Amino acid sequence: TILAYIRKIFPQVNRITSYARSHTIARKSEQDLARIAQAGLNRIHIGMESAADEVLDFINKRVDKKTHIVAGQKIKRAGIELSEYYMPGLGGVEFSIANALETADAMNQIDPDFIRIRTLAIPEETELYKEVQSGRFTPLGDLQMADELMLFLENLNGIGSTVESDHILNLFQDVEGCLPQEKENMTTLIRTFMVMDPQQQMLYMVGRRTGIFSKLTDLYDSGLRGHAEQAVFAHQVTQENVEEWTATMIRQYI
Repeated sequence: TILAYIRKIFPQVNRITSYARSHTIARKSEQDLARIAQAGLNRIHIGMESAADEVLDFINKRVDKKTHIVAGQKIKRAGIELSEYYMPGLGGVEFSIANALETADAMNQIDPDFIRIRTLAIPEETELYKEVQSGRFTPLGDLQMADELMLFLENLNGIGSTVESDHILNLFQDVEGCLPQEKENMTTLIRTFMVMDPQQQMLYMVGRRTGIFSKLTDLYDSGLRGHAEQAVFAHQVTQENVEEWTATMIRQYI
């Protein structure tokens, strides 16, 4: 009824989008999803975040990998565009590899239209921050986050999703493209960062986390680089404290 009313009042609208939870979609019938699609809902966003069961259990997501896959496949069969979200770092150091591999496997089975990267941040008022303080959860630094993102991208196979990195928390907003043809471009960009001299890595991290840089190639813009160098000096960032400093900066965005 709502979708029909939107179409009637706003005939110029081309897309109607909704967020949904995997466990909500999984328990809907194929017929109901088809009716919703026919009524005009043509995109759904699902915050998968992780498909590693050990990670999902730890963060009390109340869903498992199987349900993520069932829901995603149902949406696709209904003819509705699907955006799935992946959160690098959500498994911490303990489950970083599983977070990348299991989530990539789920994405491969779903083949969503879009895969959106949302890097983990841990504000102090969250339950997860308490787990960090207790030592039960070890957050990833930016360098480790780059490793996990690389592993995730390398294991996306046989799908035609568009990868989007459209968020300020992401270290690489320019790691974007259509699979499979632009996969190599995306992974090459991360590799370029990973083989940089540590001083250059630090400069990029500071430039990115202060909003000076939006992409890796900004490191070679003399004006922007100068601003980043000033930020390193002003914030007294060193190779020894850069990971702690970037974690603090990321929290300030939330």
